[in-house]
Amino acid sequence: MTVLSETTVPPLGAAPATVRSQVTVPLRFPDGFTATAEVLTFHGLADGREHLLLALGEWEQALLQQAPAGSGPLVRLHSECLTGDVFGSQRCDCGPQLREAVEQIAAAGGFLLYLRQEGRGIGLYSKLDAYALQDTGLDTYEANVALGHGEDERDYTAAAQMLGALGATTVRLLSNNPDKAAQLTDLGIGVAAQVPTGVHLSPANHRYLAAKRDHTGHTLELPAAAGIRQDPRITAFRADPAPTMTTSTPAAVPTPEDLLARVDELLPRLRERAEETERIRQIPDATMEELKEAGVFGMLSPKAVGGFGMGLETYVQVVRRLGQGCPSTAWTVGHLIEHAWMLARWPREVQDEVFANGPAPLAAATGAPAGVAEKVPGGYLISGRWTFASGVMHSEWALLAAQHDNVRLQCLVPMSEVELLDVWHTAGLRGTGSNDIRAGKLFVPAYRTLDWDLLAAADNPGSRIHEDPIIHTPMASLLNMVGPAAALGAAEHAVDLFRERMMVRRVKNAVENRQADSPLAQARFSQAYGLVVTARLHWEEAIRVVSAEYGRRPSTMTDGERARYRLSQALSGEASAEAVRLIMTGSGGNAYRLSQPLQRIQRDVSVLLSHPTLTMDPILEQAGRGLLGLGFTIPAF
Repeated sequence: MTVLSETTVPPLGAAPATVRSQVTVPLRFPDGFTATAEVLTFHGLADGREHLLLALGEWEQALLQQAPAGSGPLVRLHSECLTGDVFGSQRCDCGPQLREAVEQIAAAGGFLLYLRQEGRGIGLYSKLDAYALQDTGLDTYEANVALGHGEDERDYTAAAQMLGALGATTVRLLSNNPDKAAQLTDLGIGVAAQVPTGVHLSPANHRYLAAKRDHTGHTLELPAAAGIRQDPRITAFRADPAPTMTTSTPAAVPTPEDLLARVDELLPRLRERAEETERIRQIPDATMEELKEAGVFGMLSPKAVGGFGMGLETYVQVVRRLGQGCPSTAWTVGHLIEHAWMLARWPREVQDEVFANGPAPLAAATGAPAGVAEKVPGGYLISGRWTFASGVMHSEWALLAAQHDNVRLQCLVPMSEVELLDVWHTAGLRGTGSNDIRAGKLFVPAYRTLDWDLLAAADNPGSRIHEDPIIHTPMASLLNMVGPAAALGAAEHAVDLFRERMMVRRVKNAVENRQADSPLAQARFSQAYGLVVTARLHWEEAIRVVSAEYGRRPSTMTDGERARYRLSQALSGEASAEAVRLIMTGSGGNAYRLSQPLQRIQRDVSVLLSHPTLTMDPILEQAGRGLLGLGFTIPAF
């Protein structure tokens, strides 16, 4: 063991410390990274604790490069965190910061000071008690105060003593915390530069990092905050905004034409995987990766969070074209896109949390039937069994409806906290995997609950944050667009398949060489083709009505407009289904083999028409009332 010389530069107002011992320790992290550290212990530290200093890389050379000749060693003051450093807890970012610091300091030359200051100096047990309070809605600083501690009880006098014992009078500080730089400066250690650490986030530590950013001014780069106006109503839900993860904003937002071209390129593979999609009852991983790479899921997300901020017309065209490849994929992806748009309507705290990993958080949403919400301190306990959760097989979040007294809430919960029930065994749309969700007395923090009426309104919390026009349209307008678009795309593909079959199919007990030569078959094809054109015209009319609505401020529909767009949607779906029925009738028994796409299209479209957005009887009734000026008996349909 080699002991360093005891050249000591004591911090201002503190007695000098001396090196007690030095030992070489090889380090290896769980990801395989290795480094060698000289671990030093000390005599005379002000607080009497067993702090450590790890000298890494060419640290001796770095000491020679202090001001005025240079900037000095790279230094990290790292407070001990048993849960994060040892057990890999995701409630904080300590473990990843420790790993990052060792690598950076080893490359630059300098010191990692491992300070025995668990829980910002309040101790391990108190820190865990603070975690429990954070689960009720307090942030990390509020929880410490509620326990009778200071917000942050750390004192860096011992750190300054350790640096002084090595002659480090000027350092480059690896930290996002301005208090560390201020304390070192006050203690006589010059900070030539403050080097930010990376932003290491997990689904569990968003609010923790937000509190550091907003409460104590940590220099965290959180891109969702850029360009976002604070919603004045957010304070009604939560006073402190939540954090965001560092994400990469796309180098260039594609044009609608570019995005549609990307979707078109996927269609052959969607068709190849349609049978697999149905068999495994969810979208294959390969398809999900291709859709993510194309940027499809973030197309309606605001540009401020890295999305494309596109409008209704492009959205429904994407769903329609996906329907030409695989109706189950179109239905699922359409709703996942839509649910990301729904999340952009929430207050900023939730948006920062869900958009932290990028512009396309995947969430299932279901309100059938609504669960029950019980008010408790800090939030609600929700219970229920929710059905038809489209997209749930690919989601990290669930948006669940729950009733509290006379208020219908939407509750945002991580999928990891609910039970997923494998019940989606259906004749059609099997590939959507629209399984059930169950929860009992699940705690949802108040900031992750929102009055449904406010969420659905044109003047929603997100509309106060984002300028993107699509955020300012009433939610019901978009929720009804997926079914007709998917049905139309499926019918269009069915017509193309029918044409191909007619050109080569030899019909038994007929004189023609191929089906296309039969006058009756020609008439059938033209009738099916015409029905698809009818479906497309009705669909385009519905889009025109809704587009005109969200182009207005405030975005509102008259009863007549609502009646027209819902009627056009229903008639479009009915025409698509009738076209597919005619095609199947004229395609022969071979078309009913499970390996054939036409039978799958027919089953998928039949199930689509059972959805409330396309069910004819109630739509015809309510549309008739709206067109006649009699008023609706169902507020939103």
